[in-house]
Amino acid sequence: MTGRPVSFRVEWPTLTLLLGCYTVWFLALYWFSALWLPLGMVITIITIALHSSLTHELIHGHPFRSAWLNAALGFPSLGLFVPYLRFQDLHLAHHHDSNLTDPYDDPESNYLDPETWARLPGLAQCLLRANNTLLGRILLGPVLGQLAFMKADWTAIRTSNRPVAIAWALHVPAIAVVLCLVVVSPMPLWAYLACAYAGFGIIKIRTFLEHRAHDRASGRTVVVEGGGLLSFLFLNNNLHVVHHMHPQVAWYDLPALWRGKKEHYLRRNEGYYYGSYSEIFRSHLLRAKDPVPHPLRPQSDWPAE
Repeated sequence: MTGRPVSFRVEWPTLTLLLGCYTVWFLALYWFSALWLPLGMVITIITIALHSSLTHELIHGHPFRSAWLNAALGFPSLGLFVPYLRFQDLHLAHHHDSNLTDPYDDPESNYLDPETWARLPGLAQCLLRANNTLLGRILLGPVLGQLAFMKADWTAIRTSNRPVAIAWALHVPAIAVVLCLVVVSPMPLWAYLACAYAGFGIIKIRTFLEHRAHDRASGRTVVVEGGGLLSFLFLNNNLHVVHHMHPQVAWYDLPALWRGKKEHYLRRNEGYYYGSYSEIFRSHLLRAKDPVPHPLRPQSDWPAE
């Protein structure tokens, strides 16, 4: 009996970069840290940030069509904080563009319901206002985001949410492998924890203004054109509206799509555009990009387009 051959696609740029990331991470722990700890830490921070971006690619079906094979590639949790399966579920839910920025329906939203905001104590409001500046998002964002994330997941586990419980159970060996390698390396554990936090902080630069409150879903997603080193670390996800319109396109194909149809994408997102991350630093390092309470939340029925 004959059948159709099974297609086994491999995206070599993504696979090569992922293997390179693991290799450089290992060298940072065992070689660069032995030479000079600050150098080892800087390289570790970079690889942790890059690994987070690569995890995003794995979730979107790269480099293999097989979800379980991609998950296996991302199993070592270099960044420690977020279980792979939770990132997968929450991020794919985030891709329902009609819900973008909604405090309840978008799991990656940084906005709060105005009524929830009004009930917060003054200290919490102060911290969240600081978190809405770029400097605050880098320094405070990792811990504030992690606390909110873990609180929500703990509530889900207590109410017998099996997928959430399984995701965290599988995360234990994922971080155990990483921490065992760290403990026997020249890098102290405290230094690695600091690197994980800093790597998370770098990713917060990307997510800081990826989405804005806008009455049309198509106008909520940004383009940051000139990313430089950050564009590489974010795997071109700075071209965020292009990614949202073509979520299955690999990172290395996004720039060509952008260059070929710039006007189309800028019409689509109603001109939500920055020329570079340096522009964002100048504009928002110490100045909030928008309020914490969602300014459009009272409108219960947003037009999707």
